Amino acid sequence: MLDSKRNLWAGIFFGIGFVAFIDETVFHQLLHWHHFYDQSTTEIGLISDGLFHAFSWFATVMGLFMFADLRRKGIFSLKRWWGGSLIGSGGFQLYDGTIQHKFMRIHQIRYVDTVIVYDLIWNEIAIIMIILGIMLLYKTSDREKANRGKMKYDQESSP
Repeated sequence: MLDSKRNLWAGIFFGIGFVAFIDETVFHQLLHWHHFYDQSTTEIGLISDGLFHAFSWFATVMGLFMFADLRRKGIFSLKRWWGGSLIGSGGFQLYDGTIQHKFMRIHQIRYVDTVIVYDLIWNEIAIIMIILGIMLLYKTSDREKANRGKMKYDQESSP
């Protein structure tokens, strides 16, 4: 029997860590668009990037340990894990784009006059990931309900 909550959480942790890693690597290190915390000196910004990077790896590794445990126990659901990964990725990206960028103002995605274009694209991609993740979860929950009904029927009909 699948452990649907652990499959979901393994995906969520992996998704959060993976998208945070991509954000930190691409936008912070390669493109130099911003630091995790831009309201101080460059040195503080670099330290904040290091802490953010450590967080992303912690979440990724945690999700992968859970993934490996589910596989070892034979209770892994790829679609449920992907659903969780998309929800985790999109949720983190939406949190980053709304709370960190706009509400807390600890950094912007990019310091340009047309930042709204970047914000809209960033948040729209996040919403699309969340919707796709939810769709995958609904597909797996329908299948799980059908399997539970079949298992109940099999138990009731056995002598």
